[in-house]
Amino acid sequence: MAINVIMVDFIVCTENMKTALLAGTQSACGKTTIMLALLQYLKAQQHNVVSFKAGPDFLDPLWHQAITGQYSYNLDTRMIGAANSQQLLAKQALAADVAVIEGVMGLFDGRSGVGESGSSAELAKVLQVPIFLVVDAKGMSGSIVPLVSGFCAYAEKMGVRISGIIANRVGSAHHASLLKTVLQEHQQPPLIAWMEKDAPVLPERHLGLMQPSEVALPDFLPFFHVEVADLVALFAETDSHLGEQKPIQLLKGKKIAIAQDAACCFIYPVNLEFLREQGAELVFFSPVAGDAIPNTADAVWLPGGYPELFVQALSISKTWFSLGEFIEAGKPVLAECGGAMLLGEALIDLDGKSWAMANILPFRSKMQTRLASLGYREDKTGIKGHEFHHSVRESEQKLEPYLQIDRGDQGVCYKNCRASYVHWYFASAPEVISKWLSGNK
Repeated sequence: MAINVIMVDFIVCTENMKTALLAGTQSACGKTTIMLALLQYLKAQQHNVVSFKAGPDFLDPLWHQAITGQYSYNLDTRMIGAANSQQLLAKQALAADVAVIEGVMGLFDGRSGVGESGSSAELAKVLQVPIFLVVDAKGMSGSIVPLVSGFCAYAEKMGVRISGIIANRVGSAHHASLLKTVLQEHQQPPLIAWMEKDAPVLPERHLGLMQPSEVALPDFLPFFHVEVADLVALFAETDSHLGEQKPIQLLKGKKIAIAQDAACCFIYPVNLEFLREQGAELVFFSPVAGDAIPNTADAVWLPGGYPELFVQALSISKTWFSLGEFIEAGKPVLAECGGAMLLGEALIDLDGKSWAMANILPFRSKMQTRLASLGYREDKTGIKGHEFHHSVRESEQKLEPYLQIDRGDQGVCYKNCRASYVHWYFASAPEVISKWLSGNK
């Protein structure tokens, strides 16, 4: 099936599909707002849309899903890798006629350098897709030309192409006309769409956007204006014919219990698919609701999320008794970020109040207003992930680490329980994650 794709800091790429990457000039230029408006527009045009997110973000994909009704998958060249990104695009896009990928930060921002590892520009190059560039045009008219021309020149130098401009925070239709005219007069990519300055904004908290389950989804369509008759026709075809290898099923016969609720909500959908492809049976439980660990579980995965928002329920959760028994029996537990915080003695909130947690591991998690750590992580075993949190771990005891990484949290190891601030991308090292969840040291 032919598929049309866009990327605002996005990228799309599957066999014989039409593709574009929607990238921004910098963070906070309005990529996510434009992305959601674009998804709403395409849905209103009766397209079957799938979406993607460049980089390791959890929250943007949840907003995508609120519009499309389907999982939004992460892609990047650093944590996920070029090959896996291509396979995800090829696999997910087959069921849709339009695919959209939202990029990360500014077009050339990545782990280091200009347009290097983890950047949207590198992803566009690897996937061979054109770019739609989002520009914050507030207070700007002719200045858009040197800005855009500079981005185009460097993109061309990298071997990627910016094929259209989407202006955000535009003052009026007259303002949009000025932008459109100067771009045309100076032979720059055309203005293909624009968003009014009074468009709704998404509410945020310390880790970024709030979840769509917490607030109403804004209607961006009255504020979003498309300047071309057929936007999808502007997408370029790209070929990414990829064969799939059948998984070895390293977790065949294993039953994995996964914490999934409002406190444990940072789960890459592809990780769930990976576990199933490896032969595991998945069951779910809620620490907020106080669910016991299923008796038949062979392993437990505690994903990250927002435990600090549910401290009262978590402080009296009946989950902790069965989880403690599970860990003391030497069964494998993998805890990530917020999930790791649950295992400590207490969680100290921003007001300094201490809330009891599972009291399985000898540390306290203390919330703070400033960012504690951010960045890609890779263990010596080759497994890759991402760290992003505002809490810090405090302990009077020397904790045994389980990771060997150059930078970031080395984690805590107790029996077959592994806990750290890192969110792992399972497919980056199938044998490693399967070993952890099988209880092998």
